[in-house]
Amino acid sequence: MPDLLWDRSFAFEQSGEDTELLKELLDLLKSSSLSDFEKIKAGLAADDGEAVADGAHSIKGAAASLGVEGLRAVAHAIEKMGRAGQQADVDVAELEDLISQLDTISI
Repeated sequence: MPDLLWDRSFAFEQSGEDTELLKELLDLLKSSSLSDFEKIKAGLAADDGEAVADGAHSIKGAAASLGVEGLRAVAHAIEKMGRAGQQADVDVAELEDLISQLDTISI
């Protein structure tokens, strides 16, 4: 099982040391990642590498902004595969697992 590799101190810096704001940002990361994950799955089903890459790119940026390095890295790998027109099924399963792990982050 992949690890989120969350940089808690970086995330607190990004939120201006505001715990409530950080909770909101993490909730937003979770909801946007779920939405983007659906776009990735639809792109895979339609054999649309650009749609896969676009969904993964969104997740990558959101994860990077909150220091969730494991999620960022897997999303980046999927983005590259999508842009190259390659299937990313294994990485997509890892991505789904990492998104579900976002619920385990405690502040």
